[in-house]
Amino acid sequence: MNSWYKGMDYCSWDGVACDGATGNVIGLDLTCSWLRGTLHSNSSLFLLRHLRNLNLFGGIFSYAVFQLPSLTTLYLFSNYNLSRILPKFNWTSPLESLSLWSMNFSGEIPDSIVLWIDGNSFCGVVEFELFTKLKNLQILFVSQELNLIYDTLEYTFPKLERLRLRSCNLTRLPYFLNSLERLTYLDLSSNRIGGEIPMWFWGISHDTLETLILSNNLLEGGIQLLNNFTSEIPSLICQFGSLQYLELSNNNFTSEIPSSICQFSSLQYLGLSNNNFFGNMSLCLGNITNLMFMNLSNNRLQGPLPRSLVKCVNLSTLDFSHNEFSDTFPHWLKASQLYTLDLQSNKFHGRINLTAFGLSFSALGNLFISNNNFIGQWPIEFFSNTSLDIIDLSNNKFGGPIPLPSPFTYYYSIASNNITGKIPSLICNATGLGIIDLSNNSLMGSLPRCLTNFSTNLLVLNLRMNHLEGTLPHLLVKCRYLEVLDLSHNQIEDTFSRWLGTLPELKVLVLRSNNLKDLLDIPRGARLFSKLHILDLSNNSFSGPLPANLIMKLKGMMNGKNMQDTSLYMTKSFGSGTCENSVAVMMKGLEVELVKILTFLTIIDLSCNSFQGKIPKVIGHLHFLIELNLSHNHLTGSIPSTLGNLTNLEWLDLSSNKFSGLIPRKLGDLASLGYLNLSKNQLTGRIPQDKQLSTFSSNSFSLCGTPLPKACPSDAQPPPPSSLLTFNFKEHERWLKQKI
Repeated sequence: MNSWYKGMDYCSWDGVACDGATGNVIGLDLTCSWLRGTLHSNSSLFLLRHLRNLNLFGGIFSYAVFQLPSLTTLYLFSNYNLSRILPKFNWTSPLESLSLWSMNFSGEIPDSIVLWIDGNSFCGVVEFELFTKLKNLQILFVSQELNLIYDTLEYTFPKLERLRLRSCNLTRLPYFLNSLERLTYLDLSSNRIGGEIPMWFWGISHDTLETLILSNNLLEGGIQLLNNFTSEIPSLICQFGSLQYLELSNNNFTSEIPSSICQFSSLQYLGLSNNNFFGNMSLCLGNITNLMFMNLSNNRLQGPLPRSLVKCVNLSTLDFSHNEFSDTFPHWLKASQLYTLDLQSNKFHGRINLTAFGLSFSALGNLFISNNNFIGQWPIEFFSNTSLDIIDLSNNKFGGPIPLPSPFTYYYSIASNNITGKIPSLICNATGLGIIDLSNNSLMGSLPRCLTNFSTNLLVLNLRMNHLEGTLPHLLVKCRYLEVLDLSHNQIEDTFSRWLGTLPELKVLVLRSNNLKDLLDIPRGARLFSKLHILDLSNNSFSGPLPANLIMKLKGMMNGKNMQDTSLYMTKSFGSGTCENSVAVMMKGLEVELVKILTFLTIIDLSCNSFQGKIPKVIGHLHFLIELNLSHNHLTGSIPSTLGNLTNLEWLDLSSNKFSGLIPRKLGDLASLGYLNLSKNQLTGRIPQDKQLSTFSSNSFSLCGTPLPKACPSDAQPPPPSSLLTFNFKEHERWLKQKI
């Protein structure tokens, strides 16, 4: 600004607004310019004494911006340098509009200012009366963990049009809402509002209200206004002709969906998911012909779908997942603009009318129809000419050859069907594939060599439970982003390929139940398997010693830094749907399918092979290991005491080997241990009597002493332990749910 001079046409510059009559600069928009620095009292900015509008979205500025004398509008979005307590404001200031969205202000809100204050760090108790001082207030957005006090019924906001009180610890619907006559937008989501919606609530701003959001509360019962009519209520509902957006998801509503909801004739968005709505869907829902978004997922709705839905031709998102609907498909739906269709986890059945499907859903991008009872065969090239990003046909009864995904498909799952034949090389034309799940079918033959086509995107390749043959696909070495590789339960014949360790992002490697053999030959020095969290080579024909070199390379099981990443790499969200991959692991001798796996779940399973020799002592470095299974091998020597360093260990199975000597006392330090099996070895001596080892049942050992009925020679009989804690699989299921 110091370079501005008389005669310069700065009014034509981007971001500069001038008074047409005087030429004075009255507006300055520095959005996303990321200017930074201190505004001193002698800054040239203060020479713009006529400046009324200032937008500093995205930048680093000092508190001096609040001292500009003529400002009527000030926007300070995303300015993290301003992070102290808000200053006091003079009520005679010309400032009319101030936005402090997504900043770092903290402390209590000063009583001199009432603003759009989303995304800050205010705290404490806020008297709602503060907001009533602004009689011209049109928009009030508060999204904070605040405690609003709003007891009085006399609050008036004569010009308020948009109100958001999200995450404000509200426990009931504020009655002052009843006095608002011009409200078009109301968001009270993510509070603790409980009980039933009172009838008076449905009378607020009934001529103007367009958006109503009450999601993520504790509301229960039925939708009273719409469920229990008095003679006046139907006419009142008809006055809600302006309502376009209704979001009541994530509450505790327990009722049928009332047919009177169909009278919201302008409704475009209907969200009722994650409640306890039950019964059949109202036949009249198809009369809401303006609907573009309908989400009824995660309820207890049942029966066939109303044929009137065929009139909802404007739908772009339809989510009926996780209910009990029983119907065929798709004759009840015809929406050429439909982009997301989610019918998963219902009771849909029969053959899909593929002609109607192709004609009705040409714009479809996301297709979720898993966990139903569909049958029949998809033509091989049915999806090839679509723009589908997600195809999830899993857990049905589809047969025939693999239907090829679209070139645009990212997530492709046909798992747990009756698909037969070879994996066609044409599948590699879908170069955008990131997640491929063909598991639990009857596929045969070897993997196509063109898998390198997926080198830039492939994250998950799950081919378990098929009849695949040949060797491990070496060309996968080019898939540098691969996180999960599951080839278990096939007929692959090969040795352990060290190239697997060069995949830099590999976290899950499951090769269980194949025909793999020979030594685990891991070279020194090379950086391999650094992010691996699950290694399952069980039920193969590996032999030789357990390689200490491999153990020392498993940095992902040693470092807490890696364990801090708790992202669900087995779960990907796409729009309104969620795609969940799975990995099957052995727990207590049972194969358990884990649908969601956090990166902290660390497992080594080398059981049912022919490994020999001793357990390397360096195994004690895997401090974050949760399950270790070395059972059914030919391991010898003593059990290393370094196992006692595995403080996070919850499952330990060393059974059916040739271990000898004493049980290390340090195993008693494993406070998290929930399952232990040392049986069928050549162990001798006394079971250590302290700490965790005294809690296991006799089936875990083949020794003498408590808790076994077999006493050691010349021992006095001690009293029985006060409690007997054995591995409880249901308890660990609950543990997994808590962790996940």
